Amino acid sequence: MLGAIDRSRFEVIPVGITRDGAYVLESDDPARFALDPAHLPEVVDNGSRVRWPESAASRELTVTDASGARSLGDVDVVFPILHGRFGEDGTVQGLLELVGLPYVGNGVLASAIGMDKHFTKTVLEGAGIPVAPWITLTPSSWAADRELWERRARGLGLPVFVKPARAGSSVGVTKVADWSELDAALDVAFAEDGTALVEAAVPGREIECAVLEDRHGGAPRVSVAGEVIVSGREFYDFEAKYLDAAGVELVCPAELGDGELFELQRLARRAFEAIGGEGLARVDVFLSDEGFVVNEINTMPGFTPISMFPTCWLNSGLSYPELITELIEVGHARGIR
Repeated sequence: MLGAIDRSRFEVIPVGITRDGAYVLESDDPARFALDPAHLPEVVDNGSRVRWPESAASRELTVTDASGARSLGDVDVVFPILHGRFGEDGTVQGLLELVGLPYVGNGVLASAIGMDKHFTKTVLEGAGIPVAPWITLTPSSWAADRELWERRARGLGLPVFVKPARAGSSVGVTKVADWSELDAALDVAFAEDGTALVEAAVPGREIECAVLEDRHGGAPRVSVAGEVIVSGREFYDFEAKYLDAAGVELVCPAELGDGELFELQRLARRAFEAIGGEGLARVDVFLSDEGFVVNEINTMPGFTPISMFPTCWLNSGLSYPELITELIEVGHARGIR
């Protein structure tokens, strides 16, 4: 995004977050954050500290570093390009609302719902949108009545996917093909979150499409569809999503009939509206023999050159720089929530 954003229109203040949660002033050199499979980029503590406005009466960002304190100027809009917990789950969105800064993307509620797979499914199911059968459990519930939960899990049939309720980018996800693997899969999921889902696998094609809020208040716009074709891996995992690992092919536009594409776009729009979506989302579905089943909604989807969200919009006539501009303008136009 640093390399694609229109620098003739936007002045970028790159704020990084360290593993300890410190906000630091980062380099705006795109090469600094290149996705190298051998060494993923990391925000390190360089000693600087970016300070958010002291109240909603100001939009001024300041930074303190070795040279002292100085102003970074007033911020028009924040683009929280963050994945996972403490970024995509409504927490940073809540921080920005507390200090009165407009931002790109979904608000606190939609972000929190979209981050929690259990509540995403609950809301979508309540809206009449088909989702895969699942059970939700915690380490304490599993330990307290293992027989009950194992019986419920077995009722889903094999294979199943075991997922942390709140983790992004397929982190902590395991495909279970034999019930002897369930304990280990739950350990992996519980290492990421205190709640896990056991979800029935849905046989069929894995289809994704991108959604954009209409800045003029109309119905959300939905892109053409893309398809994830998995041939040499168990599923579309972190390495395939971000490191272009072998065994997965992304095809866009996906080969769908006009009726299928219309139904998919209608379903994606309904899912976006059901969680109170704003700004953007990527809606992931399975196309089974019985029709479409929504897998999940990503309220801040991947933005790498190989990610499906920008690819779907590119094939819908919106370039990567134009997409970034559109999202910033929508966030700026909405203003303080």
